Amino acid sequence: MTSLTNNQKIHYTLRFSSAMCFIGHGAFGIITKPIWCNYFALFGINKITAYHLMPVLGSVDIMLGIVILFKPIRAIAVWLIFWGIITALCRPLSGEPFAEFVERAGNFGAPLCLLLLAGGIKLSFPWLFSIVHPYEPVDEKSLEGVKTMLRIIVFLLLTGHGWLNLIQKPGLINQYTSLGFSNPVNVSILTGIFEIMAAIAVLIRPLRPLIFVFLVWKMGTELFYPHFEIFEWVERGGSYGSLLALWICLEPLRKTGKGFVNSQQLTVGS
Repeated sequence: MTSLTNNQKIHYTLRFSSAMCFIGHGAFGIITKPIWCNYFALFGINKITAYHLMPVLGSVDIMLGIVILFKPIRAIAVWLIFWGIITALCRPLSGEPFAEFVERAGNFGAPLCLLLLAGGIKLSFPWLFSIVHPYEPVDEKSLEGVKTMLRIIVFLLLTGHGWLNLIQKPGLINQYTSLGFSNPVNVSILTGIFEIMAAIAVLIRPLRPLIFVFLVWKMGTELFYPHFEIFEWVERGGSYGSLLALWICLEPLRKTGKGFVNSQQLTVGS
């Protein structure tokens, strides 16, 4: 009988969501998203060169996303953490609100938690080029560390999006207007208050039913981008994955001879 234990479900969730994030991000490179020119300018790269480089970087993102999906090499996960932080930081460094960085915590948080689940980061040569196996036993300390980090990551991504709502980001106001709201500013403020309250709740006392509600909320609200909706939704896979992984982490655990597993195993075959 083959079954998925708690840590295996967390592993696959973080692995798949990391791939989603970088495949979605890479797609914007392929279609040459104009705002990326601002980020290239931080490194002294002009628009013409930027438009030539976008498909190249986009292709690399997609390739690494696919590789980690099928063969999770630790070096790739480390690179995705680094690259996720750099690309998120480019936004405030180019003049956008700092909330844009905070809201993208899932981009680098998902691969980070994937490595923490497998025992942490060591950065030795053999470690970097080894594979994160889903069937490796996970000790209690590693699992608790992942749970804590996921709470922080979810707190940040919900706070960041709530912050953008409170400062009435034009893109969000346009979304609410396109959805037919007569007073999109009020909708933005109320949404921001809700998301920041949700973030605080996750940080203080994460409850499984509430985490599930926030997951549905996040996946649903990310569907309303006026342009390139599917790419925007896929790119935020790290956010959904962090929420879902935290929801799984909060399932009651029981100790076995091979580590900690969920109290009710999900049977997938026999």
